[in-house]
Amino acid sequence: MKRRILFVDDEPNILKGLQRSLRPLRKYWDMTFEEGGKNALKVLEKGAFDVIVSDMRMPDMDGPSLLKIVHDKYPTMVRIILSGHSDREMIMKTVKSAHQYLSKPCEKKVLVTAITRSCSLRDLLNQKALQKLLGGIETMPSIPSLYGRIMKELKSKGASASSVGDIISKDMGMTAKVLQLVNSSFFGMPRHISNTGEAVVLLGIDVVKTLVLGIEVFSKFSKKTLSVISVEKVHDHCVRTGIIAQNIARVEKMDKEKADNAMIASILHDIGKLLLVEYYIDDYKDVIKIIQEKRIPLFEAEREIFGITHAETGAYILGLWGLPENIVEGIAFHHNPSKNIGRELELCGLVHVAELMEHHEQSQPGTWSKLNALDNEYVERLGLQDKIPLWRDYIQRK
Repeated sequence: MKRRILFVDDEPNILKGLQRSLRPLRKYWDMTFEEGGKNALKVLEKGAFDVIVSDMRMPDMDGPSLLKIVHDKYPTMVRIILSGHSDREMIMKTVKSAHQYLSKPCEKKVLVTAITRSCSLRDLLNQKALQKLLGGIETMPSIPSLYGRIMKELKSKGASASSVGDIISKDMGMTAKVLQLVNSSFFGMPRHISNTGEAVVLLGIDVVKTLVLGIEVFSKFSKKTLSVISVEKVHDHCVRTGIIAQNIARVEKMDKEKADNAMIASILHDIGKLLLVEYYIDDYKDVIKIIQEKRIPLFEAEREIFGITHAETGAYILGLWGLPENIVEGIAFHHNPSKNIGRELELCGLVHVAELMEHHEQSQPGTWSKLNALDNEYVERLGLQDKIPLWRDYIQRK
């Protein structure tokens, strides 16, 4: 079935140019080109679209205003904004409503890749329950204590990129949103940035201040959520998992980028759990009840209630936000890496093993000899049986 893509701009010549350059894709995409936000909304009322690509600056209704309406009325649509490098202030207005930012002028290859990848992600996690649950999510809550710390740091005269980056690295929501922005083509980075300190340096303290203080991208978890789940414990588990995954990558002599991405994927691997609890707390109480009654793993109980798991939830939202594909896959398959088609030790395998090691180290430090719940099919396929004891010994010496 063809994907339906809606392109919106206030300049007819730009729309005609897009129509000409994208003509070869007509057998894959059903494309509509509309002049201005008001016309776009009229078209949307007549039928569903998969993706909307909007210009930033338009008279009558600008890109941020259009995407805000689309976010509210059609939450499952992928929302992409096109902007010039002079639009930094307006970019901040779209942080909640846009999934991805592309710079103008935008090369055809970049635009096609962004749309194709977003559609492929929907195919990879093609579950209506997932799209319905997550389409309208605009931000990721933060731990109250960390939110308070970064607020205090950003307001201080001596705020530095390293100190702000260090606080951000301890919080899933902040990490995800900052990496989303810095890795967008709007900032034109030659490579994917996975270090939060470096991201703050590249974005600049003023941009981060705008994110955290002005637009309130990061918000505190509700008291109800904190009564159901220990957010701090989830974060601590994820950070410790990240350290283990990074150490395994180093033992395997992986390059720095892969080792850093292993840590980021691990830090974010349970972000879906926090999203589900925050936005669907009553349903999540049922998840906890099923775990207690049936003694089954958390992700199996989630599937019974939601039809999806926190792994798929986190991967979907981070994929829409434009985080690197290997990080998204690392999160999506971290419970069952054998479902990933890769034949090498990828991020999903690193996160899978690191998470199990972290759980064992917390429950029986230094005494465990094997990993329960290990995906044996994956381990055997990659021939990792003899490596896990080596990784365990290395981790326990650290």
